[in-house]
Amino acid sequence: MKPNMGRTDRILRIIAALAIGVLYFTGVLNGAVGIVLLVLALVFVLTSFVSFCPLYTLFGIRTRKA
Repeated sequence: MKPNMGRTDRILRIIAALAIGVLYFTGVLNGAVGIVLLVLALVFVLTSFVSFCPLYTLFGIRTRKA
């Protein structure tokens, strides 16, 4: 796995994941939508830590500078 995510991309994903987590645990998001978004937040955090997004590979996107 070659890193394909830049620093800004990683920071934005972590901020989005934190926002989703806060909304879920405060009860603003609930039900199936809340669970799906919580799983998406988990994926955002995991991909941010490894600096690799599989979807970016499929679409040929790189936000990391060479």
